[in-house]
Amino acid sequence: MTKQEIQQLIEAGLPGASVKVFGDDGQHFEAEVICAEFAGKLPLAQHRMVYATLGDKMGRDIHALQLRTRAA
Repeated sequence: MTKQEIQQLIEAGLPGASVKVFGDDGQHFEAEVICAEFAGKLPLAQHRMVYATLGDKMGRDIHALQLRTRAA
C-alpha cells in the first residue's frame, strides 16, 4: 500500500476532501483530511468516516494510520 493509494481511497470515499498522506515505509502512515462533511462532528466521528473509506485495508495492508481531521 502506498501513500498515493491511501489518498485516492480517502478522496473517493469523501468527495471534495483535501487529503495529504505521509509515510514511506509501506505500513505506517499519517493523513491530514479536511472535509466539509466533518462539520458539526466530533473528531472520533470524523476519524470513523476516514477509516470507512479504507475498509478492510486497515489492519491488513495499513498497519497504522495517524489522522488529523477538520471541517473545511
